[in-house]
Amino acid sequence: MIVSAMLENESIQGLCGVKPTGYRKRSSSMADGENSYCLEAIIRQMNCFHTVMCDQGLDPEITLQVFKQLFYMITAVTLNNLLLRKDVCSWSTGMQLRYNISQLEEWLRGKNLHQSGAVQTMEPLIQAAQLLQLKKKTPEDAEAICSLCTSLSTQQIVKILNLYTPLNEFEERVTVSFIRKIQAQLQERNDPQQLLLDYKHMFPVLFPFNPSSLTMDSIHIPACLNLEFLNEV
Repeated sequence: MIVSAMLENESIQGLCGVKPTGYRKRSSSMADGENSYCLEAIIRQMNCFHTVMCDQGLDPEITLQVFKQLFYMITAVTLNNLLLRKDVCSWSTGMQLRYNISQLEEWLRGKNLHQSGAVQTMEPLIQAAQLLQLKKKTPEDAEAICSLCTSLSTQQIVKILNLYTPLNEFEERVTVSFIRKIQAQLQERNDPQQLLLDYKHMFPVLFPFNPSSLTMDSIHIPACLNLEFLNEV
């Protein structure tokens, strides 16, 4: 659902016509029918999760942590697929991705979940979308990329630049010399060596103590539950 909705579905009408030349839709997840999802499907699923938590009276602190974890998973799965697929490393995907992220951010604000830290977990994906849209030609462009992409490792930045596919014959590929400038400027970074994010990473969970305002002697047990064997102490 995440890959199809975030990277492949056309939520901005007309972008399909500016996909990189020479690539077709992947049949694995782009096929019409059960395997194709749009961003609205993810938002509907989020709404279902949120409704269940509210209906069950889950502590707000727990709800915030759940959605932080979910948004991290969306980020990790999307970014990992972006780093492994040449057909989605293009300017149009960057625009599509930034639009999808903005819709998710708006959903968080609408549910009053923007303080959960979920937006911060999406920062690598936000920067990857911006990287796809930035100019990649001059030394000034290289400096701008290095100053912007602080949540992406050097390995991830270089990988995206290597995979970047021009929209048409009028757009130039990213040159080897430009990528070397990026590597030279970022060589002092102490980045992790792994390329992909660990989508199974779990944030520590904090269970708050929120005492109930009800006292036990004020609780009435309905007779239909057949719990007459319980004695009040």
